[in-house]
Amino acid sequence: MSLLSMHDVRKTFGEIVAVDDLSFEVRPGEIFGFLGGNGAGKTTSMRMILDIIRPTSGRIEVLGGKPGPEQGNRIGFLPEERGLYPKMTAIETIIFFGRMKGMTTGDAKREGMALLERFELADRAKSAIADMSKGMAQKVQLATSIVNSPELLILDEPFSGLDPVNQQLLEDEIVRAQKNGAAVMFSTHVMQHVERLCDRMLVLKKGKKRFEGTPDEARELLATKVHVTAKIDPSSLGGVASAERVGSGADGWTDWQLALDPDIKAANLLEQLTASGTPLRRFDVHRADLHDVFVHLVGEEEAAR
Repeated sequence: MSLLSMHDVRKTFGEIVAVDDLSFEVRPGEIFGFLGGNGAGKTTSMRMILDIIRPTSGRIEVLGGKPGPEQGNRIGFLPEERGLYPKMTAIETIIFFGRMKGMTTGDAKREGMALLERFELADRAKSAIADMSKGMAQKVQLATSIVNSPELLILDEPFSGLDPVNQQLLEDEIVRAQKNGAAVMFSTHVMQHVERLCDRMLVLKKGKKRFEGTPDEARELLATKVHVTAKIDPSSLGGVASAERVGSGADGWTDWQLALDPDIKAANLLEQLTASGTPLRRFDVHRADLHDVFVHLVGEEEAAR
């Protein structure tokens, strides 16, 4: 069962195709990374999920029905463009958003104060947003998105502009929501957060899906590299896609960088070398990280943007 699904969704603005026949689903208790460079279609997709804009074609299901205000009380959303009312206090702000999501004033206040306590802002509950630092205001904004304990939490570039302490706080809240059974979907282009958090991920380029799967499956898109120091030329070994000599030393020892075939694991190569009695001084495995995969899928220029 999925809490969110898109089926062949397309969104155009005039002649511009923002989202191109996109399909995916997000399941309960899952952290789903929604990745792509600027202009890839991430925010447009999220706005369609929230019924802010409508798709040109295709079908979207949210919490078992069509996107609309009926699901609003069960969804939490943190927009990329942060915005709070500067004259309202922190607790007034959280209560206001809680009331918009169907909570009573009492419940919103009780949960809001618990969140401010957790975020070490209880002593600033009655401070105006305008009198808070940027980091404090960002914590309040986060509190507004989770005050209703949403079943589906959608975060658009949530780590943007956060210092390392608040990034960790946000990661903790994402994991907390997951443990409570919520589905969490967040967009980002920072692969470290994906590495640490995501069960599955999707990569967009110019509105079109380039990859969907687990982080491990994503890493397997690129060849594993192995650095070896040996007295043989390993280029003829089974499973070696390429071998580059990167240095040599005394007594015939040579340093090599090897790229393996996609279906070959480094352990298979080591077994070959061991079985043949080949002496080794070095055998280091370098598996592709998600940054390398991201650049591979979207291109260096777009990744840099």
